[in-house]
Amino acid sequence: MMKYLKQFSVILGITLAGEWLNYILPFPVPAGVYGLFLLLMLLCGGILKLEQVEGAGNLLLDIMSVMFVPSAVGLMDSYHQLQSALVPIVCICVVSTIIVMVATGKAAQFIIGRKAKKEAAKP
Repeated sequence: MMKYLKQFSVILGITLAGEWLNYILPFPVPAGVYGLFLLLMLLCGGILKLEQVEGAGNLLLDIMSVMFVPSAVGLMDSYHQLQSALVPIVCICVVSTIIVMVATGKAAQFIIGRKAKKEAAKP
């Protein structure tokens, strides 16, 4: 239990640092993005080990679907207001999903190809 408390404290501290950066810096970037970037820098820099946040991160991922319930209920509550723009919203969601899937696939292919070339170049 103390392990999870410590891990959540680390994640909360990084989130608060992201909020602080959002307050200080004049860029139109959400605080959550600053926090995620800080977490990435700390993990890549070796300052923070994955084991220090992995358990709490996995728990948050496991309950993520439950976190979307209030927004889904809010959308259902606002259906009459969204009804006139429903077709454009669905089209935008479909097109943006396809673009994200293609971009992610191309990026993964690029990274895998680059890794394969490095391994093939090794004697």
